[in-house]
Amino acid sequence: MTMCLLVTVLLLLIIRSFVLAPYIVHGQSMLPLLNTEERILVNTWVYQVDQPHYGDVIVFQATKKEKYIKRVIGLPGDTVEIKHGFVYRNGKRVKEPYLVGKIMGVTPPTHVSLGHLYVLGDNRNNSKDSRQLGPISVHSVVGRADWVITPFNRFGELTTAR
Repeated sequence: MTMCLLVTVLLLLIIRSFVLAPYIVHGQSMLPLLNTEERILVNTWVYQVDQPHYGDVIVFQATKKEKYIKRVIGLPGDTVEIKHGFVYRNGKRVKEPYLVGKIMGVTPPTHVSLGHLYVLGDNRNNSKDSRQLGPISVHSVVGRADWVITPFNRFGELTTAR
């Protein structure tokens, strides 16, 4: 019994340290997908064996003290721009059924260089993202947001439109 408990605790610590990490959403930049103060689990292991994909919701280290959560819009080699209220990737409008309303403003074409990602919040008119920060380094990515854990009525896998 004691050995079973010890193994369980060790497994939980390993999973917590190397596979899943809790994160609290701050702000409204990911509305309507995520609300402020929701708690999520971030898969910190997935990008050790795979690359980010369009539509992934990721957490990344934005500053020494702050982590942001945003959606991957552009991968290395892409050119991303915002015009006429929509995002265009490599000259083609990106279909984003998860958004509510059009994007205000225009963003000139931005080339995403090797080792970087172009990320945007879902609440485009209220988000600090690659439009201000520029493309982010893949080395700053903590992981992919996979689960909502609170509030309990939203508990479950985070469904993101890819």
